[in-house]
Amino acid sequence: MFEFFKAGGMVMWPLLLCSIVAMAIIIERFWALRSSKIISVEDIDRARKMAASGKITEPMLEALNNSSIMSKVLATGLASSSAPRHIMKENIEEAGRHAVHGMERYLNALGTIATVSPLLGLLGTVLGMIGVFGAINKAGLGNPALLAGGISEALITTVAGLVVAIPALIFYRYFKSRVDGYVVRMEQEALKLVEITNNNRTANSTAPKAAGSAPASAVSAAESALQAARAARLRGQEA
Repeated sequence: MFEFFKAGGMVMWPLLLCSIVAMAIIIERFWALRSSKIISVEDIDRARKMAASGKITEPMLEALNNSSIMSKVLATGLASSSAPRHIMKENIEEAGRHAVHGMERYLNALGTIATVSPLLGLLGTVLGMIGVFGAINKAGLGNPALLAGGISEALITTVAGLVVAIPALIFYRYFKSRVDGYVVRMEQEALKLVEITNNNRTANSTAPKAAGSAPASAVSAAESALQAARAARLRGQEA
């Protein structure tokens, strides 16, 4: 393996560095983008119950905020549940942008490695071919071993660049797709939370009006009874 690496020339060193960085990012993203770390069903249920009850306290928000990434977005929305609906949505959207940025961490670096690695392989190919033509210029075509060394260097760097780039590109696409799926789920849950909060606010605002209408109806009934009594008294006087 070391001989294979050594035969590739100096370009193999940056390719080795790219492969190490890509492997570290892939392992880290697999750990960071676990479903339990991004979306927790228990946190979603807890946030919905808080929104439906309207009983939201600072310790409850703190506990919800320290759980999954989605719970942080929902906690931000619940923290502004007393604000108008559009303010609550804006706060959730801002928290969602921060959450997406965190989920896409290092993915740009992984995509860059997937793009640069073939170019490094191509660079090694060009340098190897330059060495081949330089050897031909000095020694002519009578030394096949010298020519084979330059061609081998060119082919090894090309293969190494593709070996690094292909897995990096595959995992980059995979993680991007996974993040997009999480974003869609977060948008759906956030919208449900806004609607639950809005419905609870509407119900609370209409409840006092319903309670206040009872005395008005009682007054109306009393006035009707008083008018009927007056009319009966007038008829008694006329009689």
